[in-house]
This record gives sequence, C-alpha cells and structure tokens, in this order.
Amino acid sequence: MASSKDYLDFILSQVEFLGDVTSRQMMGEYILYYHGKIIGGIYDNRFLIKPVDFVIHNIPGKMVLPYSGAKQMYWIQDVENSVLLCDAIQMVYDELDNKKTPKL
Repeated sequence: MASSKDYLDFILSQVEFLGDVTSRQMMGEYILYYHGKIIGGIYDNRFLIKPVDFVIHNIPGKMVLPYSGAKQMYWIQDVENSVLLCDAIQMVYDELDNKKTPKL
C-alpha cells in the first residue's frame, strides 16, 4: 500500500518547528530528510525513522520492516505529539552527524 500525500503533509506539519525537514517521493512512499540527511520515511502511512539508541530507549515505538527485504526501522505511532516527533528527528540527526566518515 502506498502512502498518501495527506499523511505526509500531516507529518511535515507536525515537525515544521524544526525547519529543514524535506521529503522525496520514491515508489509510492516518502523518504524524509533533515538538513539533507536521511532520517527516515513514510511507509504505508507509518512514520518510521532510523533506529538510533536514544530513540529506541526513550521514545515509545517498535521495530518494523518498512518493506520486504529492508532493514528494520523504528515506528513512532504517537504522531499527534509534535514535540516527540521533533525530538526523535533531532536525535537521529545528531547521532548520524556524529558518525561522519573519517578522512583518508
């Protein structure tokens, strides 16, 4: 089942406080970016983010497969809580930013 544009628009409105959250449609789903880094996506009208330690241990949700053959992602079901969503996105971004590839 493809995700709806209405659901994407709802999620983006919930996290508009952060500013630079963008999306890109891909095969009926949406990839989400924060400051140009992939932090998650909308899959089957579910808000899924990369499973970083802080999010797994501090934000209610569960690990799911976005689609067959994919790596598991963290499903945050409480999408009505904009503060929770913004915190989750910021924590994913911060952890990804700390894992920069070392220069050779």
